[in-house]
Amino acid sequence: MIGKATLLQAIAGTNRGLLATDNDKQAIAVAIAQLEGYNPTPLPLKATALLDGDWRLLYTTSQELLGIDRVPLAKLGQIYQCIRTAEAKIYNIAEISGLPYLEGLVSVAARFSPASERRVTVKFERAIIGFTRLVGYQSPDRFIQDIEAGKKFPAIDFNIGDRDQQGWLDTTYLDEDMRIGRGNEGSVFVLTKR
Repeated sequence: MIGKATLLQAIAGTNRGLLATDNDKQAIAVAIAQLEGYNPTPLPLKATALLDGDWRLLYTTSQELLGIDRVPLAKLGQIYQCIRTAEAKIYNIAEISGLPYLEGLVSVAARFSPASERRVTVKFERAIIGFTRLVGYQSPDRFIQDIEAGKKFPAIDFNIGDRDQQGWLDTTYLDEDMRIGRGNEGSVFVLTKR
Protein backbone atom coordinates (compact mmCIF):
# COMPACT_ATOMS: atom_id res chain seq x y z
CA MET A 1 0.00 0.00 0.00
CA ILE A 2 1.34 3.40 -1.02
CA GLY A 3 0.29 5.02 2.27
CA LYS A 4 2.29 2.54 4.32
CA ALA A 5 5.35 3.00 2.11
CA THR A 6 5.07 6.77 2.49
CA LEU A 7 4.84 6.49 6.27
CA LEU A 8 7.72 4.03 6.51
CA GLN A 9 9.86 6.30 4.34
CA ALA A 10 8.96 9.31 6.49
CA ILE A 11 9.95 7.59 9.74
CA ALA A 12 13.12 5.96 8.36
CA GLY A 13 16.17 7.44 10.03
CA THR A 14 14.28 9.03 12.93
CA ASN A 15 15.29 6.29 15.42
CA ARG A 16 11.71 5.88 16.69
CA GLY A 17 11.32 9.65 16.88
CA LEU A 18 14.51 10.42 18.79
CA LEU A 19 16.12 12.08 15.75
CA ALA A 20 12.96 13.52 14.19
CA THR A 21 13.20 17.19 13.22
CA ASP A 22 10.16 19.46 13.24
CA ASN A 23 9.87 18.97 9.46
CA ASP A 24 10.08 15.18 9.94
CA LYS A 25 7.34 15.30 12.57
CA GLN A 26 5.06 17.28 10.27
CA ALA A 27 5.60 14.89 7.34
CA ILE A 28 5.06 11.88 9.62
CA ALA A 29 1.87 13.37 11.08
CA VAL A 30 0.48 13.90 7.57
CA ALA A 31 1.43 10.35 6.50
CA ILE A 32 -0.17 8.89 9.65
CA ALA A 33 -3.40 10.85 9.15
CA GLN A 34 -3.62 9.75 5.51
CA LEU A 35 -3.07 6.10 6.42
CA GLU A 36 -5.63 6.31 9.24
CA GLY A 37 -8.13 7.48 6.64
CA TYR A 38 -7.74 4.13 4.87
CA ASN A 39 -7.92 1.93 7.96
CA PRO A 40 -8.89 -1.55 6.70
CA THR A 41 -10.01 -2.60 10.21
CA PRO A 42 -12.57 -0.07 11.49
CA LEU A 43 -13.47 -2.35 14.44
CA PRO A 44 -10.00 -3.30 15.72
CA LEU A 45 -11.15 -4.70 19.06
CA LYS A 46 -13.19 -7.33 17.20
CA ALA A 47 -10.17 -8.28 15.06
CA THR A 48 -8.38 -10.10 17.86
CA ALA A 49 -6.30 -12.25 15.50
CA LEU A 50 -4.80 -9.08 14.01
CA LEU A 51 -4.49 -7.18 17.29
CA ASP A 52 -2.96 -10.02 19.30
CA GLY A 53 0.81 -10.44 19.26
CA ASP A 54 4.14 -8.76 19.82
CA TRP A 55 4.45 -5.33 18.22
CA ARG A 56 7.77 -3.48 17.78
CA LEU A 57 7.72 0.31 17.97
CA LEU A 58 8.84 2.10 14.81
CA TYR A 59 7.95 5.66 15.80
CA THR A 60 6.41 7.60 18.67
CA THR A 61 5.91 11.13 19.91
CA SER A 62 5.76 9.90 23.54
CA GLN A 63 8.29 11.93 25.48
CA GLU A 64 7.98 9.47 28.36
CA LEU A 65 9.33 6.65 26.17
CA LEU A 66 11.85 8.74 24.25
CA GLY A 67 13.07 10.23 27.54
CA ILE A 68 14.58 6.88 28.53
CA ASP A 69 17.32 7.63 25.98
CA ARG A 70 18.30 10.75 27.92
CA VAL A 71 19.46 8.79 30.97
CA PRO A 72 23.28 9.02 31.18
CA LEU A 73 25.13 5.93 29.83
CA ALA A 74 21.85 4.44 28.57
CA LYS A 75 20.67 4.06 24.99
CA LEU A 76 17.14 3.13 24.14
CA GLY A 77 17.01 -0.22 22.36
CA GLN A 78 13.96 -1.95 20.92
CA ILE A 79 10.56 -1.15 22.38
CA TYR A 80 7.75 -3.69 22.28
CA GLN A 81 4.06 -3.59 23.04
CA CYS A 82 2.79 -7.12 23.44
CA ILE A 83 -0.97 -7.61 23.37
CA ARG A 84 -2.63 -10.72 24.77
CA THR A 85 -6.30 -10.30 23.86
CA ALA A 86 -7.47 -13.53 25.52
CA GLU A 87 -6.18 -12.27 28.88
CA ALA A 88 -6.95 -8.59 28.16
CA LYS A 89 -3.34 -7.67 28.93
CA ILE A 90 -0.74 -5.36 27.45
CA TYR A 91 2.97 -5.57 28.19
CA ASN A 92 5.24 -2.64 27.33
CA ILE A 93 8.93 -3.56 27.24
CA ALA A 94 11.77 -1.11 26.53
CA GLU A 95 15.21 -2.64 26.11
CA ILE A 96 18.13 -0.46 27.22
CA SER A 97 21.73 -0.83 26.17
CA GLY A 98 24.66 0.82 27.87
CA LEU A 99 27.95 -0.24 29.28
CA PRO A 100 28.83 -3.90 28.68
CA TYR A 101 26.99 -6.22 31.08
CA LEU A 102 24.73 -3.37 32.18
CA GLU A 103 21.99 -3.83 29.58
CA GLY A 104 18.58 -3.35 31.09
CA LEU A 105 14.87 -3.14 30.58
CA VAL A 106 11.89 -1.13 31.70
CA SER A 107 8.60 -3.00 31.56
CA VAL A 108 5.02 -2.25 32.54
CA ALA A 109 2.19 -4.78 32.59
CA ALA A 110 -1.37 -3.54 32.25
CA ARG A 111 -4.91 -4.82 31.96
CA PHE A 112 -7.22 -3.33 29.35
CA SER A 113 -10.96 -3.16 28.84
CA PRO A 114 -12.92 -1.96 25.80
CA ALA A 115 -14.28 1.57 26.06
CA SER A 116 -15.53 1.84 22.46
CA GLU A 117 -15.12 0.08 19.12
CA ARG A 118 -11.49 1.19 18.87
CA ARG A 119 -10.54 2.48 22.34
CA VAL A 120 -9.34 0.53 25.34
CA THR A 121 -8.98 1.80 28.87
CA VAL A 122 -5.60 0.75 30.24
CA LYS A 123 -4.90 0.15 33.94
CA PHE A 124 -1.24 -0.35 34.74
CA GLU A 125 -0.63 -3.10 37.29
CA ARG A 126 3.07 -3.94 37.56
CA ALA A 127 6.44 -2.37 36.73
CA ILE A 128 9.79 -4.12 36.38
CA ILE A 129 13.07 -2.23 35.97
CA GLY A 130 16.36 -4.09 36.01
CA PHE A 131 19.40 -5.57 34.33
CA THR A 132 18.58 -8.10 31.61
CA ARG A 133 21.20 -10.57 32.87
CA LEU A 134 19.80 -10.62 36.40
CA VAL A 135 16.21 -10.80 35.18
CA GLY A 136 17.07 -13.52 32.67
CA TYR A 137 15.54 -11.55 29.81
CA GLN A 138 15.94 -13.19 26.41
CA SER A 139 12.85 -12.16 24.45
CA PRO A 140 9.53 -10.42 25.06
CA ASP A 141 7.56 -13.67 24.76
CA ARG A 142 9.68 -15.57 27.30
CA PHE A 143 9.68 -12.61 29.68
CA ILE A 144 5.88 -12.39 29.53
CA GLN A 145 5.61 -16.11 30.24
CA ASP A 146 7.71 -15.58 33.38
CA ILE A 147 5.52 -12.65 34.47
CA GLU A 148 2.34 -14.68 33.91
CA ALA A 149 3.83 -17.57 35.91
CA GLY A 150 4.11 -15.18 38.87
CA LYS A 151 7.90 -14.97 38.86
CA LYS A 152 9.43 -12.28 41.06
CA PHE A 153 12.52 -10.78 39.49
CA PRO A 154 15.80 -9.62 41.10
CA ALA A 155 15.02 -6.08 39.98
CA ILE A 156 12.85 -3.14 40.91
CA ASP A 157 9.62 -5.12 40.67
CA PHE A 158 6.49 -3.60 42.14
CA ASN A 159 2.73 -3.53 41.83
CA ILE A 160 1.14 -0.29 40.74
CA GLY A 161 -1.74 0.68 43.01
CA ASP A 162 -5.28 1.62 42.02
CA ARG A 163 -4.62 5.31 42.46
CA ASP A 164 -1.81 5.34 39.93
CA GLN A 165 -1.37 5.08 36.19
CA GLN A 166 -4.44 4.74 34.03
CA GLY A 167 -5.05 5.84 30.50
CA TRP A 168 -6.59 4.93 27.19
CA LEU A 169 -5.36 3.92 23.76
CA ASP A 170 -7.15 4.20 20.43
CA THR A 171 -6.21 1.85 17.60
CA THR A 172 -6.63 4.10 14.56
CA TYR A 173 -5.09 1.79 11.95
CA LEU A 174 -4.66 -1.99 11.97
CA ASP A 175 -3.67 -4.51 9.32
CA GLU A 176 -1.72 -7.78 9.34
CA ASP A 177 1.64 -6.14 10.09
CA MET A 178 1.11 -2.48 11.08
CA ARG A 179 -0.75 -0.77 13.90
CA ILE A 180 -1.15 2.91 14.69
CA GLY A 181 -2.35 4.01 18.10
CA ARG A 182 -3.08 7.29 19.80
CA GLY A 183 -2.86 7.65 23.57
CA ASN A 184 -4.57 9.81 26.16
CA GLU A 185 -1.50 12.06 26.50
CA GLY A 186 -1.63 13.01 22.81
CA SER A 187 1.12 10.60 21.79
CA VAL A 188 1.05 8.59 18.59
CA PHE A 189 2.58 5.14 18.14
CA VAL A 190 3.47 3.35 14.91
CA LEU A 191 4.24 -0.33 15.37
CA THR A 192 4.99 -3.37 13.26
CA LYS A 193 4.15 -6.95 14.14
CA ARG A 194 7.10 -9.22 14.92
